[in-house]
Amino acid sequence: MALNNTYDARLVQQETAVGAGVQILLLALLGSAIGMGPAGWLTGLAFAVATWAVLSRALHRSRPRTFGPANRVTLGRATLVGGVTALVADSFQSSPPVTLFVGLTAVALILDGVDGKVARRTGTSTALGARFDMEVDAFLILVLSVYVSMSLGPWVLLIGAMRYGFVAAARVWPWLNAALPPSTARKTVAAMQGVFLLLAASGFLPYAATFAVTATALAALVWSFGRDILWLWRTSRTQRVAVREMRELVAS
Repeated sequence: MALNNTYDARLVQQETAVGAGVQILLLALLGSAIGMGPAGWLTGLAFAVATWAVLSRALHRSRPRTFGPANRVTLGRATLVGGVTALVADSFQSSPPVTLFVGLTAVALILDGVDGKVARRTGTSTALGARFDMEVDAFLILVLSVYVSMSLGPWVLLIGAMRYGFVAAARVWPWLNAALPPSTARKTVAAMQGVFLLLAASGFLPYAATFAVTATALAALVWSFGRDILWLWRTSRTQRVAVREMRELVAS
């Protein structure tokens, strides 16, 4: 019997619908556990709907043969991030239980290292999966930076906003869209953002240590982005010079 390797929209939609349902279930559990207010509920539901809509559209465009085990792990992590987002929104009215907040965030950060391994071991690595993973990471960092900024000040928002600022800048300067070479340093800096922000958000550290940890995370991120932008600019400049010289050679 031949295997069906074609895109099945119905099965893919079922996967994303289940993810949205699990997100709502998690919100219900959080609501019953801590008495979450309207801000937390509305933000969590908006996150669930947005995740379902964006992911469904991306899957329809890429038309994968299957949703894949790695994407299921990432979707589960996105569900946890949705819970963290709801808790942060609710924290503007009442502080969330530290154990619950730290627990959800810690599991989401730990799973960040799982989906990639699952994709490689099952041979299901895709551009969509990598982008999905990256977007979940970026949004979690943004949410954590919002939470920490409430105690340390708005400067912390630079950590969460930097990646989105880079994406916006790439629309103006297309050379920022060029592929970057693999970098262990870049991966290390990216991984430390969530860990350091969680430490700062946990309240386990004194104020001075919390400030130092957060400032270190921001400094490392500025260095990483700055290095990559400089590399992209130099590469773009070299390519422009090469093209100009080639045109002059042809014209002569």
